[in-house]
Amino acid sequence: MELLDMNSMASSIGVSVAVLRFLLCFVATIPISFLWRFVPSRLGKHIYSAASGAFLSYLSFGFSSNLHFLVPMTIGYASMAIYRPLSGFITFFLGFAYLIGCHVFYMSGDAWKEGGIDSTGALMVLTLKVISCSINYNDGMLKEEGLREAQKKNRLIRMPSLIEYFGYCLCCGSHFAGPVFEMKDYLEWTEEKGIWAVSEKGKRPSPYGATIRAVFQAAICMALYLYLVPQFPLTRFTEPVYQEWGFWKRFGYQYMAGFTARWKYYFIWSISEASIIISGLGFSGWTDETQTKAKWDRAKNVDILGVELAKSAVQIPLFWNIQVSTWLRHYVYERIVKPGKKAGFFQLLATQTVSAVWHGLYPGYIIFFVQSALMIDGSKAIYRWQQAIPPKMAMLRNVLVLINFLYTVVVLNYSSVGFMVLSLHETLVAFKSVYYIGTVIPIAVLLLSYLVPVKPVRPKTRKEE
Repeated sequence: MELLDMNSMASSIGVSVAVLRFLLCFVATIPISFLWRFVPSRLGKHIYSAASGAFLSYLSFGFSSNLHFLVPMTIGYASMAIYRPLSGFITFFLGFAYLIGCHVFYMSGDAWKEGGIDSTGALMVLTLKVISCSINYNDGMLKEEGLREAQKKNRLIRMPSLIEYFGYCLCCGSHFAGPVFEMKDYLEWTEEKGIWAVSEKGKRPSPYGATIRAVFQAAICMALYLYLVPQFPLTRFTEPVYQEWGFWKRFGYQYMAGFTARWKYYFIWSISEASIIISGLGFSGWTDETQTKAKWDRAKNVDILGVELAKSAVQIPLFWNIQVSTWLRHYVYERIVKPGKKAGFFQLLATQTVSAVWHGLYPGYIIFFVQSALMIDGSKAIYRWQQAIPPKMAMLRNVLVLINFLYTVVVLNYSSVGFMVLSLHETLVAFKSVYYIGTVIPIAVLLLSYLVPVKPVRPKTRKEE
């Protein structure tokens, strides 16, 4: 009877039973995270975090999922215990190697595309967490002089205990879909230190208003996704009727397919946000000294309007999958820049490649992230031209702002086809149908930026008399 009910529920919303089971466990992270607040001791909180995450994983994916999670967790903890100076390096490469192996073995991208589900999504989040923990423990050996602010803030002087480590890795609020957070933040949250310490006024931030807002946002996102997805199926790209359409209709369909797919991610991250907020971990400080309004930025993984109305492609990582973008910046992008040098296209491309590999070894992912590196660099070039225009010519500046916005809309939605369909054939068929417009435009902009180099106009300062 229970299986019959699950089947009818799943068919009513157009998903498989496995996905429905995952969604129920995923939504259950909200009340389970709420109950964390009432666990009496630090040790109890760590045990509760680890046990609740492991139990929900078992219900969602089966017992084998927890065995998979143990592998990168063991790699990370063993590297910290055995050889601290290279713990970050060892965990990074072995953790990614195991994740890639799981991606290939389970063909996770195909499963997700066809409406299936497996534990590799949670393994992706866990891999980033164990890597950052090992790198921060490695950074704890270094002198503060010469470290970046993020390194100073997140470095670990002492090695976390095993139960602290398990609680951090499996904490159910972020275990399934993020957001990624730091071990130091987890420890301070659990021990009620730092910003989580009770203020002199004895005031604690109330999470309920922000949680309700996130749940309401999730409901809207799911409703929109369920409404749009039957109208814009990804299979249409390889159907004869698609090729019969004119250029603008094909391009419009690509835009709507990308727009539709994003609402699924908005829903997932909104649920995660609600879970992290209600646990208290999402708290990131007060807006002012009077402590009248709390900020919950640590839980935020997406800014929907920021993504849809981004004025520049450079802004996309600030609004989309925010915490993973922050992780990539701190643990890849900034660490491959030589001291005293500025980051360039190579660092951007290397970071995007790591992001592509993290998602899985599908041609569509690789193409999307290479495309996004071109897109961001092209957007930077347009911004430089915009800044080079004197303030008196405000109209022309505004025209370039509009051009950068349209450039971002065109290239982002064109590139995202690869992320959605994954296969090389389907990606190239879709790209060819719009004459590779989203590849040609960024390359043309970058070539033009070399032919027309500019320096930003800086306002003149008065000389002191």
